[in-house]
Amino acid sequence: MREQMQERIEQLVQEYREGEAMLADLDRRRTELQATLLRISGALQVLQELIGPVAAGAAPADPQPAAAAS
Repeated sequence: MREQMQERIEQLVQEYREGEAMLADLDRRRTELQATLLRISGALQVLQELIGPVAAGAAPADPQPAAAAS
């Protein structure tokens, strides 16, 4: 019985470590995606300012997403 519990402990420790590694990877990917979106937003803003609202006859689109919970 004790041997089975020890094996289960080892399995759970391994699963926990894998979960931590996955979470760290997701955090890194989220940071990279936020940087990419920021660059795209900046490019949109520059292009919209260069074209001006007169070109399309309408107000420029708002590239900023609604505030998201972090």
